[in-house]
Amino acid sequence: MTERTDGDIIKRKEYPSPNPRVRLEEVTYWSDGLQVKGLLATPTAEGRYDGLLYLRGGIQHVGMVRPARIAQFASHGLVVFAPYYRGNRGGEGKDEFAGEDRNDAVAGVEVLKQQASVDSERIHLFSFSRGGIMALWTAILREDLTSMVTWAGVSDVVFTYKEREDMRRMMKRVIGGTPNNMPDAYRERTALFRVHDIEIPTLIIHGTADTNVSFEQALLLENALRDANKEYETWYLEGFTHYIPPEMNRKLVKEAVDWMKSKSR
Repeated sequence: MTERTDGDIIKRKEYPSPNPRVRLEEVTYWSDGLQVKGLLATPTAEGRYDGLLYLRGGIQHVGMVRPARIAQFASHGLVVFAPYYRGNRGGEGKDEFAGEDRNDAVAGVEVLKQQASVDSERIHLFSFSRGGIMALWTAILREDLTSMVTWAGVSDVVFTYKEREDMRRMMKRVIGGTPNNMPDAYRERTALFRVHDIEIPTLIIHGTADTNVSFEQALLLENALRDANKEYETWYLEGFTHYIPPEMNRKLVKEAVDWMKSKSR
């Protein structure tokens, strides 16, 4: 039997696409000895494209990858891969909210590199909500990326526990306890202590009235990046919450894609 390595593709299956110019596939790939799934979007037009690892928010079925969202990014001339994270949609293992499952994101970069239409020298990270912490860890653990966007992103898991009373039961169950009785488990998930290892430009997009992931989390990340002398930019959306109206959302997506494509290693 051939030995599998992280990111090796085990299976590909056609997935209905909402956009005739974008092909969707559900991909099963290897991560830490587990079969994990995700959605791959490729422009149908032949070409050489930047790769984009899209890191979803939520946990389990909440915040699941949406085909229309992935196809939207691909329609801007990107090959997009969005991991579901382990334990979701038939994938093995269990979602750990930025525990060992961060390796599903790290291995997802290898999925993109295996695509013939991807320029493997130009792979970006785009994250939303909980995906923010996944993106930060991916940027910390890999040295072959080009840029990162964190949109309404989690940057501090302890902060999330304290500000989201409605998520505490889930976090206690998934992580194994609280920040008080299991401080190491929460600290190990919080990437702010390792931002000095991030070597790519970072764009922070956040609504100042966000109550799902507070604006303070964006400021914490900005402060950490500034203190570590890292390259970053902020687009703070005055008065906006976690959810941006569709027309403005589409405009921001295009502008964020343009920002990523303007970057080089």
